[in-house]
Amino acid sequence: MQFTFAVTPPAMTDSRTWIDALRRLEDAGFHSVVFADHFTEGWDAEPMVALAAAAMATTTLRLQTGVLSNDYRHPVLTHRLAATADRISDGRLILGMGAGWLRSDYEQADIPFDAPGVRISRLEEALSIVKQLFEDQPVVHQGIYYRINGLVGVPAPVQRPHPPIMLGGGSPRVLRFAGREADIVSIVASLRAGALGSHAVEDLMAERVSEKLDWIREGIVSAGRDPATVVLSINHWLVRITDTEDDAAAYLGKVAASHGVDPGRLADSPAVLVGTVPRLVDVLHERRERFGFSHLQLDAGFPPRDIEPLLPLVGKLAGG
Repeated sequence: MQFTFAVTPPAMTDSRTWIDALRRLEDAGFHSVVFADHFTEGWDAEPMVALAAAAMATTTLRLQTGVLSNDYRHPVLTHRLAATADRISDGRLILGMGAGWLRSDYEQADIPFDAPGVRISRLEEALSIVKQLFEDQPVVHQGIYYRINGLVGVPAPVQRPHPPIMLGGGSPRVLRFAGREADIVSIVASLRAGALGSHAVEDLMAERVSEKLDWIREGIVSAGRDPATVVLSINHWLVRITDTEDDAAAYLGKVAASHGVDPGRLADSPAVLVGTVPRLVDVLHERRERFGFSHLQLDAGFPPRDIEPLLPLVGKLAGG
């Protein structure tokens, strides 16, 4: 599959500057802009509103939720928001959904933070409802968590049968589910702890990512799907373009020491992208061959500190 690049755009200071930044990303060859769905820890935008604004400012950028936390919206509302965003963007939405994981969101908004298995079960049921609502037929659903009584999902989306569904996760159950149901599967660290930390760094080392890919494949096989139809994505938590490989090694050494991991293992992590542009071009080709990743998010949900150094890398690989 061809390389596609996603990124979180700069934070909005004023609308004119923000629109100019979006158009710069579009012109540079980025495939999509992404907005995370959190209330705390520094995230400060409502994703569907931000994506609607981005749709009006651009013409080719895809608009990706990365990812909507299922517990924050009823699936009927998720469907309505997604269908409307797909309409106003002329079919550019990528609907990312997840079970919800950030404990501080739940605590500060006073939302019950159920056990991971419960949240995943609720996501499974919610996605089933969202997909049914895209079918233009009355939906009757009597589930464990949701009841739908003859509702017809409107408006009709531009993309049929529905916008591409992206599911992200790091645990066996979520990734098998994603293999069964998603058009794009995004690998992240297991977030059972409800917060980020060094455990997440370790969980994205190459050997762990290979295991996660096995869980996705198990889901694909169990559903009788063609693996070639499922796009594999990874969210890079550490990205830096350096002038020299010595600079890259020094930076990786500092980050590795702060997390208590081996620098070589850190450099080999598919979620880490540190080096010169020529070297990273080779690295990404190697990882696509080794792991299958073609959809690449160049941040961990926050805008990169400096997008400009990323543009030559995107320009060399986007669509190739």
